[in-house]
Amino acid sequence: MSVGKRIYLKRRMPDPELVKAFETIPASNVADVMGRNCAMNPRIHLVSSPKKQMMSGVAYTVKARGGDNLALHAALNLAGEGDVIVVSNEEDSTRSLIGEVMMSYLRYTKKIVGIVLDGPIRDIDEIGKWDFPVYCTGTTPGGPYKEGPGEINVPIACGGVSVMPGDIILADPDGVIVIPQKDASTILKDALAFQAADEAKAIAARNGTAKRDWVEKSLKEKGFEIIDGIYEP
Repeated sequence: MSVGKRIYLKRRMPDPELVKAFETIPASNVADVMGRNCAMNPRIHLVSSPKKQMMSGVAYTVKARGGDNLALHAALNLAGEGDVIVVSNEEDSTRSLIGEVMMSYLRYTKKIVGIVLDGPIRDIDEIGKWDFPVYCTGTTPGGPYKEGPGEINVPIACGGVSVMPGDIILADPDGVIVIPQKDASTILKDALAFQAADEAKAIAARNGTAKRDWVEKSLKEKGFEIIDGIYEP
């Protein structure tokens, strides 16, 4: 087996209805019930203009050599509807991995859900206007190499978070989180309950009924000193 140059054609896939159910929940609510330990680094951010706020799809992982997009080109041939292509890139930021031509193929021909890259893109003047979710670290006119190595549908790290093939990717204007496939049903149940409570808190914050007593209690427990005076240097 050629480690470093492997393309796996199959993944363990989640229930499509489960994936779809996450489309109604903000990424922040889901992240909170996951211990706030599942969000990609904010260097990976939304650069396009999707009309739909939440993107939910199945991770199609690409492990690229920094600044090289040969493995990503292979993914273009293999990924399909329902997939979110997620690309590791050794955190390289010097070369774009994809531009308008490749992105058009993904959007119009392959009809994938969206793409998440731990690296830059180019042709932002066009892609930035698209109703298609594109998350990346920025832009550069510098193009990639096409030499490899690279792998597809293997575990990767993207934005500082582990991503397994078949995990659920949830993203909105705040950023991107990764939902482990094997825990997704439990996470969905917890996230729906959290969302309802969070919406009630938002209403209370607007109408003046918010309860803030917990702040003073927490400060006291953690040893804060409240001084009725002015700091004197």
